[in-house]
Amino acid sequence: MSTGLRERKKQQTRQAIHDAAMRLFAERGFDATTIADIAEAADIAPRTFFAYFPSKEEAVFPKYETAHAEFDRVLRERPAGTTALEALRTWVEKAAQEYIPAPDQMLLEAKLRRESPAVAACDLRHTRQFERRLAEAVGEDLGEPADALRPRLVAAAATAALTASSDSADSLLERDPKAAEAMLADPMAFIDDALRFLEAGLAALRS
Repeated sequence: MSTGLRERKKQQTRQAIHDAAMRLFAERGFDATTIADIAEAADIAPRTFFAYFPSKEEAVFPKYETAHAEFDRVLRERPAGTTALEALRTWVEKAAQEYIPAPDQMLLEAKLRRESPAVAACDLRHTRQFERRLAEAVGEDLGEPADALRPRLVAAAATAALTASSDSADSLLERDPKAAEAMLADPMAFIDDALRFLEAGLAALRS
């Protein structure tokens, strides 16, 4: 079997596990669904589940593995003179097309985060991973270590801004699905305001 075919089959199995998990979470709730239940629904052995996800809550967020790798690549390969926040915008624009789920899945993710501390903690861990990587890139821009105050402040502000944008989309989707779908059709329209604000702050720090 070629490497490309093997990777496609792995991705298909990973997606099948995620789809089965989300279907069961919607029907039974997160806590009432076991890994054995998910494995049966996905037609795999329970031990196979752990070859793809280290825990039940990770099955809610299969997008993060690819998203982390792509975010790291965009930051590493940014052209000279491109700030970390400009590279972040490039990544967010692509991620908005590839990783934003359908509205019903967005609502389910939000519900699982609210109802399950394990799911909320898992989401936060991934968010912090993005934040740490962004702090490294901002530190490069400012000529400072990633754990210095200014890179950490900028990265934390960027993460908070994107999280607030996502939370706003979730809330609007619950209140007014038609308005939310219109907003999600052009997600950069509301994300750009936050990124412009952050770029201005970074420029001030740099000067």
